[in-house]
Amino acid sequence: MANTETCLKEALASIEGATGVALVDYTSGMALGTMGGSKGFDLTIAAAGNTDVVRAKLRTLEMLKLKDSIEDILITLGGQYHVIRPLTSRNTQG
Repeated sequence: MANTETCLKEALASIEGATGVALVDYTSGMALGTMGGSKGFDLTIAAAGNTDVVRAKLRTLEMLKLKDSIEDILITLGGQYHVIRPLTSRNTQG
């Protein structure tokens, strides 16, 4: 299995136009690994804030009693796209 740094490098290189990537713990909002970003764009802050977006959507799905999961979330800003893609394994969600 590839390590976190290898996966982040691969994602940054293979997603055209990507300037930063982060692997984030869904329960805490803590970035487990980041790569890229810039002085004016702190990936750890983006990770924590976007975790709140995922949590809000999951609460909405629950209130609507929808038995479904998030595939991805796209946030379109004036000069950036933020793509949030929850990862799951057999034992965990998000």
